[in-house]
Amino acid sequence: MKKLPQKNSIFSYDEWNIIEEGVNLSNNFRNETIFTVANGYFGMRGNLEEEFPDKSQTFKATYINGFYEEYDIVYPEGGYGFAKRGEAMVNVADVKSIKLFVDGEEFSIFRGKVLNYQRILDMKDGILKREVIWETGTNKRVWLLFERVAHLQNQHLGIITIKLKPLNFSGRIKIVSKIDGNSSNLLETEDVRVGSGIDKFPFETISAWTKGTRGYLAQRTKKSKLTYGCMVDHVLDFDYNINSKALTEDNLVFFEFDFDANENTEYSIVKYVSYYTELDIPANMIEKACEKEIIQAIQLGYQNLLDMHKNFLHKFWEDADIVVKGNPEIQQGIRFSLFSLLQSTARNGKANIAAKGLTGEGYGGHYFWDSDIYILPFFIYIKPEIVKMLLIHRYHLLDAARARAKELHHRGALYPWRTIAGKECSAYFPAGTAQYHINADIVYAIKKYFEATDDFDFIKNYGAEIVFESARFYADLGHFSEEKCGKFCIFCVTGPDEYTALVDNNAYTNYMVQMNLEFAIKIYHLLKITDKKACEKLCSKLELSEQEIDLWKKIADNMYLPYNSKLKIIPQDDSFIYKKRLDLSKIPEEQFPLLLHWHYLDIYRHQICKQPDVLLLIYLLREKFSYEDLKNNYEYYEPITTHDSSLSPAIFSILAVELNLLEKAYEYFRYTARMDLDDLNDNTKDGIHAACMGGAWQAIVFGFGGMRTGKDSLSFFPRLPKDIDYISFKVKYKGCTIKVEITKNKAIYTLMAGEAILLSHYSQTFELKSGQVKEFVIET
Repeated sequence: MKKLPQKNSIFSYDEWNIIEEGVNLSNNFRNETIFTVANGYFGMRGNLEEEFPDKSQTFKATYINGFYEEYDIVYPEGGYGFAKRGEAMVNVADVKSIKLFVDGEEFSIFRGKVLNYQRILDMKDGILKREVIWETGTNKRVWLLFERVAHLQNQHLGIITIKLKPLNFSGRIKIVSKIDGNSSNLLETEDVRVGSGIDKFPFETISAWTKGTRGYLAQRTKKSKLTYGCMVDHVLDFDYNINSKALTEDNLVFFEFDFDANENTEYSIVKYVSYYTELDIPANMIEKACEKEIIQAIQLGYQNLLDMHKNFLHKFWEDADIVVKGNPEIQQGIRFSLFSLLQSTARNGKANIAAKGLTGEGYGGHYFWDSDIYILPFFIYIKPEIVKMLLIHRYHLLDAARARAKELHHRGALYPWRTIAGKECSAYFPAGTAQYHINADIVYAIKKYFEATDDFDFIKNYGAEIVFESARFYADLGHFSEEKCGKFCIFCVTGPDEYTALVDNNAYTNYMVQMNLEFAIKIYHLLKITDKKACEKLCSKLELSEQEIDLWKKIADNMYLPYNSKLKIIPQDDSFIYKKRLDLSKIPEEQFPLLLHWHYLDIYRHQICKQPDVLLLIYLLREKFSYEDLKNNYEYYEPITTHDSSLSPAIFSILAVELNLLEKAYEYFRYTARMDLDDLNDNTKDGIHAACMGGAWQAIVFGFGGMRTGKDSLSFFPRLPKDIDYISFKVKYKGCTIKVEITKNKAIYTLMAGEAILLSHYSQTFELKSGQVKEFVIET
């Protein structure tokens, strides 16, 4: 087992808050990620309001989910079917930067004296706060409070407030507020996880104006030709002089507010912000939409809007909160994970969940299969209505997936490994396009959503078409091989483990394809029985025949499923067990992650895993494998897994619980829960690890909670490690809400909503009725 890194957090272990005490710029990039506020539509990176004298110490950013620029992918040596056009999330106009002058002296933590400083991300109420007492060079002291909200209910709205109070003087205050359209994207980097190919400044400004306290800036991307607009307005509670200006050429809209401030008197400015793009509405309507949002916000007022925002979040916590007793760092870590997932996730059916959320530019803001396998389970059992919108977004990309399959001479649809608008954006096909399991991962999410909700309308209108086109693709991808006793084989693919590429019969892929085909057959017959007219309409649209359904069954029944009877394991692929097995303890620590220090060919020729592949398969399709299968494969693959992927530790934690390796499970879980707060992979500066955060939820619920799901079953096998005394969580299943509480020696199940449900505790099946509580002993 590779030793997992540990670091001491600079944040105190507060259960509901991330607290920064004092100015600490050594971790500024990391903290800008951590202190992001977002609402699934747009995110404001946690930059300070004041300017940095050294611009290289900060990275200002604001992102809109799904809003992107295109770029040409250039290959020195190209080939047919290579991805030709990339997409990357762009850094839109910044509204956070605000200058403040006290009798002509500019406020900054880099000048004068900082007498008190605290920054808090309040996860319970969804507010970023920064409180400062600052002294000028002429000994004038001022108290400042900055607050920032990305409104969770009105997703096009942001609110920034500034409160100030002169403490030992009366004098002239000037505040400069801007829409700064000069935001730039990251420059090139050798870290393949970060860089994108877009221009540093990918915009042209097409409109800029001010009118009183209100201003507007609209910009269009140079290549994707997508337009967005940003409008601000200000509400001040004091008399002021104003100077405003809009500069199209300089990409700026700015306001200067001057006023006389009296000693010990508090003053406040509320800055309302609205963003829209032409992905939401036609480009010629963006300005009016922004203005309508701003006018309504001012009419409602700051306090009413804040109450609405808090109420939305409190309802989320009522469903989603996990209580952990015994270790405050874990309680903070899991809440930060859940809060970040909510902030990162689109709810409009037009976008998804970027690998780094809306906090940074790692992976270009792309959507991966990570969201379907690692993040969607959290929402399936907590907020299934959000899952429906995310899967509808996948449906909206189906035509692009069809086009990609056709380009590669296949029938059906092939979803991309990484994308924003539907194109394959990976320039490295061995770890990109070759990951043909992506279709099945999406289908798995659809299957689990349907099992938990019985949402037949979704299946009929959206899901079935994705499932059928994916099945059709897989039937065309492989073939019945005489050398494998006539079994259906799939050659030259890459599974989830990115350190093994272009192999034959990757076990994960073959099993997941079988699942896809079996589910497609089941859905076909369900449609045929339940809504014959809808079934006929869809079959007509897809030109899907009974003969094709029969072929799917033949393939599913005859899928080649690798197994090595000598080792009693599932080989990751046809060649994996014949490669040289590496001893990870002999690799210098500074060479991890290997992808940044080893050539891929040197990685590919060894038995070494970046992340679980076979073990992920066993976890996802647990009903297909015995306890011995789990034990044997865990013992085989754990010693050669580097965990260079943040997706890795959560799965090892969950399976370790089942193997009763509780302390090992806890170590993997702690690594997952503290990944970003402690910057354990030294790359939080590039954005959060959203899928890892989904894994943290799964490690609690499916790991220590021992929850397992099926079509009509919900069972629990709970057990806790020594460092955790108590866990509670809620899950939604088939219209019921179940609360689960776990201690070292007992489990308590309460039906919070719904009429009745059958559950299992270990092997004991029982019924819970509305409001009923049942308690069971935990087996050891």
